[in-house]
Amino acid sequence: MDRPATGRPPGPAAARTLRDVVFVDGVRTPFGRAGAKGQFAETRADDLVVKVIRELMRRHPELPPERIDEVAIAAATQTGDQGLTIGRSAALLAGLPRSVPGFAIDRMCAGAMTAVTTVASGIAVGAYDAVIAGGVEHMGHHPMGAGADPNPRFVADRLVDPDALNMGATAENLHDAYPRLTKARADAYAVASQERYAAALAAGKITGDFVPVATRSTENGWSLADHDELPRPGTTAEALDGLRTPFRPHGRVTAGNASGLTDGATGCLLVAADVAEELGLPVRMRMVAFAFAGVAPETMGTGPIPATEKALAKAGLTIDDIGAIEINEAFAVQVLAFTDHFGLADDDPRVNPYGGAIAMGHPLASSGVRLMTQLAREFAEHPEVRYGLTTMCVGLGMGGTVIWENPHFDGVGSLDLTPEQAAAVGDIADAAGDLGAALDPQNAASTTSTTDASTTTPGSQQ
Repeated sequence: MDRPATGRPPGPAAARTLRDVVFVDGVRTPFGRAGAKGQFAETRADDLVVKVIRELMRRHPELPPERIDEVAIAAATQTGDQGLTIGRSAALLAGLPRSVPGFAIDRMCAGAMTAVTTVASGIAVGAYDAVIAGGVEHMGHHPMGAGADPNPRFVADRLVDPDALNMGATAENLHDAYPRLTKARADAYAVASQERYAAALAAGKITGDFVPVATRSTENGWSLADHDELPRPGTTAEALDGLRTPFRPHGRVTAGNASGLTDGATGCLLVAADVAEELGLPVRMRMVAFAFAGVAPETMGTGPIPATEKALAKAGLTIDDIGAIEINEAFAVQVLAFTDHFGLADDDPRVNPYGGAIAMGHPLASSGVRLMTQLAREFAEHPEVRYGLTTMCVGLGMGGTVIWENPHFDGVGSLDLTPEQAAAVGDIADAAGDLGAALDPQNAASTTSTTDASTTTPGSQQ
């Protein structure tokens, strides 16, 4: 049969349109402290993934297991109990039908985020209907960079500075590049992260996404991992000021203003919007746009900045349209670089309202879905927020950002104005009143004009 002159295939494929991708649910294990004394010290990484897959399926019995089209699981170190194409092996171990395929993926810290965007693209073009995506990192079994053999040409050919291969050193470089990002600011931000996490935990906003894990250790026998091990409630700036700076003598990056070494796994369920409607699955977020960007490896912490700018441009939005931001706190200085760039205050309530990785830990490839799960919870609590984003820096000089829409948005936004902006609005209102009085003095005498700084405007749907 001759092809049409356009070169497009005949039939339904010629008229295919992109489908909306929705986030149904996300779960995670509690995060454990990496090392011999951590709660997951003798638990396999792939078994952590099995727990999150089973929990997603348990929560959504309306989704037949055979309708899962793919399982995408990220790990930064894909050897040992994180090897053997962990997406496929974990799917089999979790009891999904053998017909369900799976794969492993890696983008270092943004592994789970990349798993999500990869399979979401497949949903959008019709290759998938329903997928599970997530990530795992058992840093107690697989320390960062373990087994890696960086090509010597990276340094010999001056492609990157030696600091680029040490994440803590790149954070010190950020402090150098932006002197206004002081250690005092980083420590204050770290304290706030701990405080926000503690408040969210007390309010029941953390453990609702947990999958408790039964663990066994040679020393202590059986126990239940049902809490994050890394938070340090009661942390003060004075205490952080006395910590050593392991990446540079008299440096600014410490264990207190950086994320800890962590074990944990995350997973989420993504489906096409029409499939969610067909099966009666809840919709917690709709994906709007995503972007990844490269930056200088020596200051990889700036990665979220161009990634967010690219994603916002793709979505036709500005940072002022974003009402909730979940940014991975690899280092406090990296978050502050982001907030400074976009003109946000260090304590902007839109940023990590439940605390972040400085408090709860950062199991590398799994953190992207943890950010998404927390954003989904924030959306449910804040129907006045229409758009939110999840963003993170990535080793070797990258950043990733995903923009999401709140399905609970009620169309009533609020605009927080500075005193100068409020005064300008008042001047405009007064001028309008004067003009009205000149045109219709009788009506103006009986009309009171007021100015409300929280009035909804087209740009205020936050």
